[in-house]
Amino acid sequence: MEPIIEQRLADLVLDQPATAKVLESYGLDYCCKGGRSLQQACAEKGLDVKEVSEKLETVLRSATPSNAGFRPDQLSMSGLIDHIESVHHAYVKATIPSLLKHTERIALVHGREHPELLDVRDHFAITAGEFTQHMAKEELILFPWIKKTEQALLSGAPRPALPFGTFSNPIAAMEAEHLAEGDRLALIREITNDLTPPAGACTTYRLTFEELKQFEEDLHVHVHLENHLLFPKAIAFDGESK
Repeated sequence: MEPIIEQRLADLVLDQPATAKVLESYGLDYCCKGGRSLQQACAEKGLDVKEVSEKLETVLRSATPSNAGFRPDQLSMSGLIDHIESVHHAYVKATIPSLLKHTERIALVHGREHPELLDVRDHFAITAGEFTQHMAKEELILFPWIKKTEQALLSGAPRPALPFGTFSNPIAAMEAEHLAEGDRLALIREITNDLTPPAGACTTYRLTFEELKQFEEDLHVHVHLENHLLFPKAIAFDGESK
């Protein structure tokens, strides 16, 4: 078996989703930049790869069929799309209004003493708009065509002609948008000292930062499922005979 330090971050999470928590705790991006090996990712962040790998090994050793948890890799593509929409898209849609309200509030109340909050408000407003449009494109165009193609191939029917040529075309655009929003949320972390509220911060200030952390963590899982599980399977359709 390939040594853990040589495995891709995305593959670690695909093989055992529980490893995502360890990677998150070290700020290791397993979604948009999941193609890097653990060793490479740790080197880039100046982390002790031995320490990180030992924590991952502990998680992997404790994983058994009874506690392995949800396995998205065992779903059909249609089932995975339903999961992404019902869990992650629904979460984003439900959370954006609250975060827009809270980032605006703390910017107005505390922006003079903490001018970075003005940037947090502005950056998140862009993410809210861009990602809402992104999800609409997936739900209205890309995902339905993936489902139609999967169903046709499973039933032996002719593969439908795609309005966008190949799946590689829209997927490249979706992955670029994933990367842009991941970078924007990482920038918010950078300008807020890793989303750490200052001493004496009010309840809304602390709540907003906690909401941003949860939003980012959900986005990592969301993007991981698409970039490293759903999209590669869809692109494989491009090579199949029509």
